Amino acid sequence: MKIRNRLNPSKPCFSFEFFPPKTAEGEKNLWATLEDLKPLEPGYVSVTYGAGGSTRDRTVGLVSNIKQRTGIEAMAHLTCVGHTKEELIGVLDTLRDAKIENVLALRGDPPKGETTYVPVAGGLQYANELVDLIREREYPFCVGSACYPEGHVETQSRDKDLEHLKKKVDAGAEFLVSQLFFDNAFYFDFLERARRAGINVPIVPGIMPITNFEQVGRFIRLCGATLPMRLQLQLEKVKDDPEAVMQLGVAHATVQCVELLARGVPGIHFYTLNKSPATRMIVTALKGASPASPA
Repeated sequence: MKIRNRLNPSKPCFSFEFFPPKTAEGEKNLWATLEDLKPLEPGYVSVTYGAGGSTRDRTVGLVSNIKQRTGIEAMAHLTCVGHTKEELIGVLDTLRDAKIENVLALRGDPPKGETTYVPVAGGLQYANELVDLIREREYPFCVGSACYPEGHVETQSRDKDLEHLKKKVDAGAEFLVSQLFFDNAFYFDFLERARRAGINVPIVPGIMPITNFEQVGRFIRLCGATLPMRLQLQLEKVKDDPEAVMQLGVAHATVQCVELLARGVPGIHFYTLNKSPATRMIVTALKGASPASPA
């Protein structure tokens, strides 16, 4: 099923993001997580793609297996990092041959240890070029891409960031999934600016429940998201109590989701970090809150 057909403000869907595990134990835990979340009837799940194609085979295999084993629609991430154009065509051919219907087209982060992205010789510079490639070669994928409510960490300005985003949509991206944020004001301001810029595809908010005090600090430094001062102070008070940190993180994310749903988002994408408890608690609460709860 094409993901674009699941994104409807009148019946928004929940979706979950996973990364390919590196070990047999990690894979076992991932399948346990998927089984734990399956009763929540996610609209789809997505699987990330390692830098330079380091998880290429695992990503393709996992996406295929998720759909076959669980019946849940799955989306493969694909990044430009470390690939020539011809190599990307090879990956796209593999995804098509595996009957994968949905792809999230991304530029990707610079390799570890590097601060700026430099394409390999014969590679692609921007995500819109990857979307272009998919459309030019007439692959049958439903194509999504990423957006950044607070601006990409490398962008000159939020207006310039929107210009780049418009190029991805004009190239053929059919929906967008946002970078994580902890203050809904950033999402709604971004949504308004995007619509004024002529970006009219569904924009799915990305939510990451805070479950670890040190971990959230690393994510914020990496992606540039803003942690509201009140939430930061609350986390500081309980930082040595992992259970209290998770409960606070779940409560904050749930409040975020309630407002997002009330204001008509087409879905909510959860960054699960391959764990189920926090996401399960949030989605269970949201589904139980209203008879007209998301699918």
